[in-house]
Amino acid sequence: MQVQGQPQQINVELGEKESEGIYSNLAVITHSNAEFIIDFTRVMPNVPKAKVYARIVMTPQHAKALLKALEENIGKFEKQFGEIKLFIDQKASEIGFKPQPDEK
Repeated sequence: MQVQGQPQQINVELGEKESEGIYSNLAVITHSNAEFIIDFTRVMPNVPKAKVYARIVMTPQHAKALLKALEENIGKFEKQFGEIKLFIDQKASEIGFKPQPDEK
């Protein structure tokens, strides 16, 4: 019997193929009023095309929960290993994830 207010334990199964992971250095994020879509791609130097290797579709609520989980985990990482530097406006950053400039 599940006691109200206590978290339910979930057993997560990780298949052999999925356990290898997929490298991605670019995510294309779009949304509608009902869902967020994140396409994970890989951009390589001098290659004009990027293939989508994984697409994740989630509700806005789950997208916000993912954002909070990432913020929490990045905070823990930086506490242990130091600040993660973003290479903004540098030659080394021509490929990969790029933060959007602040809108003023």
